[in-house]
Amino acid sequence: MSNSTPDFSLEVGGVEGKCPAGEAWAKQQIIDKKIPVMSCEGPCIRGEIARLAADMVAEKVPTYARCCYAETFLVPHSTMARWVKEADRVVMIDGCFLICLGRILKNFIDEERIIHIDVLPLHQKFGDVFLYTDVPEAERKEVAQQVAGKVLAELK
Repeated sequence: MSNSTPDFSLEVGGVEGKCPAGEAWAKQQIIDKKIPVMSCEGPCIRGEIARLAADMVAEKVPTYARCCYAETFLVPHSTMARWVKEADRVVMIDGCFLICLGRILKNFIDEERIIHIDVLPLHQKFGDVFLYTDVPEAERKEVAQQVAGKVLAELK
């Protein structure tokens, strides 16, 4: 059994409309010339650490703002997608070595515009834990704060 797969593609059903809140948010970020910050996220503790750290990074640096990866990749006619496509740089914070969203982003914009960070080596915890709820909230926040500090140092 192989531990890797060849390149593949997915067919995604079309969508009507756009998220009104996402449209307003992305339009303002374009006006303000903010750098999109995307992250892995979900029920996995590593994705949760990435998400929390991305939130903290975007809150601490006025030139950064959070970006919705789902709207970016799955609503191609959205302003969120346009923001990412037109940004000079995009920060992608992935939760582990699988770099799921980073692999998608590399096919969405030029790779040299991506600042890609895998946070697992930054904290080296929770390798045997899946659900974020299996780690107490205080510990999740503490680790995310440490990771955000290291990400900010990398971004300088």
